[in-house]
Amino acid sequence: MKLDELLTLEPSRKNIDQIISIIKTTPELFNIVWEIYLMDKNPQSRRAAWAIDLLHEQGLELDQTQMGEIIKRLPTFKHQGMKRHSLRILASEPVANEHIGTLADICFRWLEANDSSVAVKMYAIKILTEIAEKEPAICRELIDIIELQLEESTPGFRNIGIKTIKLLQRRMSGVKKKVQ
Repeated sequence: MKLDELLTLEPSRKNIDQIISIIKTTPELFNIVWEIYLMDKNPQSRRAAWAIDLLHEQGLELDQTQMGEIIKRLPTFKHQGMKRHSLRILASEPVANEHIGTLADICFRWLEANDSSVAVKMYAIKILTEIAEKEPAICRELIDIIELQLEESTPGFRNIGIKTIKLLQRRMSGVKKKVQ
């Protein structure tokens, strides 16, 4: 069975693990899964994103060109699964300076969007928190957006949101003390 056919089968971890096993055995097949992911065609691309996400978690390194391609494609992704897996991959790597503005813009939009899943919002927070380390000027805006969403959010979002707010407030007070 071809990889693209496997990607149309049931959306199960067992099926994705089978795809990962095939790729690990025949690494050159990764390029096929990568191309399917970039096509943004449901359901194959969503499942390819899941496989790439898990491969990345297991040690597959994506180069800066691939990471840049993910960032470039983010605004085109409509499905929450594509957004979630893509942000999860990006959240596990340092953000390259040339992508900070684009990625921050996307993450802020998805964090504020009512139709974004909790997972997408949480990965957006994680990425924005890392960006705030390099660009402290966004701390206040990130805190404000998180605070607006705390009341009507899930317990998981509240937990991450409150921890992030405290971290950002500590960073901001540290910055103010250094300036004085």
